[in-house]
Amino acid sequence: MTFNGADQGQPDIRLFAFQTAGRILFGRGQAHNVHQLVRAFGLRVLLVRGRAVPFVDLLCARMRDAGCDVTEVFAGNEPTLADVESAVEQGRSMMVNVVVSVGGGSVIDLGKAAAALIPSKSAALDHLEVVGKGQPLSAPPLPFIAVPTTSGTGAEVTKNAVIAVPVEGRKVSLRDDRMFPNLAIIDPALTDNSPRSVTLASGLDAITQVIEPYLSNRATPMTDAICRQAIPLGLEALASLMKVESPAARDWLAYTSLIGGVALSNAGLGAVHGLAGVIGGRSAAPHGVICGRLLGPILKLNHERAVAAGTDATRYHDICVCLASCFELDERTAFADLPSKLDQLGLPRLSDWLGHKSDLAVIAKEASTSSSMKANPFVIGPEALMDAIGDAI
Repeated sequence: MTFNGADQGQPDIRLFAFQTAGRILFGRGQAHNVHQLVRAFGLRVLLVRGRAVPFVDLLCARMRDAGCDVTEVFAGNEPTLADVESAVEQGRSMMVNVVVSVGGGSVIDLGKAAAALIPSKSAALDHLEVVGKGQPLSAPPLPFIAVPTTSGTGAEVTKNAVIAVPVEGRKVSLRDDRMFPNLAIIDPALTDNSPRSVTLASGLDAITQVIEPYLSNRATPMTDAICRQAIPLGLEALASLMKVESPAARDWLAYTSLIGGVALSNAGLGAVHGLAGVIGGRSAAPHGVICGRLLGPILKLNHERAVAAGTDATRYHDICVCLASCFELDERTAFADLPSKLDQLGLPRLSDWLGHKSDLAVIAKEASTSSSMKANPFVIGPEALMDAIGDAI
């Protein structure tokens, strides 16, 4: 399945910049040589990892056999400010000179933040957006290598780390152009046989992150080109994995996740992620679940704004047709029907985390000031955002 022609709402080529990780290695088997690649950056290693992937134990042993001094940091759920401060303290005390993250997006974000802050003499809050001072890093980050084990966030190729600040009830970014990983190693084999629920939630995040940059008011010809290809590939792969395990589908979903990270770093995101940062900061709802539940309502809302404004809605039509084909929906109403399809696939609704007492008005107001919301193709007021949250509940 492919989208229509290249000229879709971009009549002129504007000035733009393009950034991504220093080097990207993609494909099955790429993870076999991680220990050798690490040695080129340093021998005192801070390894940020989860506990669920056996490969990390093997990698740790291989690095030590290769002469590396390895300090392990075990990551839990999405990193908090306290988690970052602890990892930074461990890295500084061991005088590490390279940071390696192996795990999902949260693990990669924790490692990325540690690599950014270990050389610095300033506090983390000096550099956090929204709740902090948002200052640039005071020193260049340590070399950072990212090895994802899920297909979702694309954090292996982004320049920010998402950090939860519980006292503020927010998730915010630590962001600097120098935070792009020096090396991103994407081996889809590390995602094989992931639990179906994890695949669905993380896959919906990956798909959202190629759709939002494609519709973004900051889209460029380069981000358009990679997103236009990745949207149908990612949707087809996820739909396939909901039926049967498939190495080929795992490969394409990992590719979609990678492209999402590249695209969002250069074109921004939109209202789905603007809301997700606030909802995730106020609840324990998984990020991928939030994105999946908000995707249909926000697409419907943006499409209605495009039609009302008389702007070119071709991109929305193409996404709608693609969703309909992959998830067996009516292409005329695919945005509105997506929530019901996700019910059938077993994705939880946000009512599991946002009860009737939740102050949706506060969530909508806070989301309207987020960095992701600034790239949304249309300005959406708090009342409309509340309606979108209501559709996700």
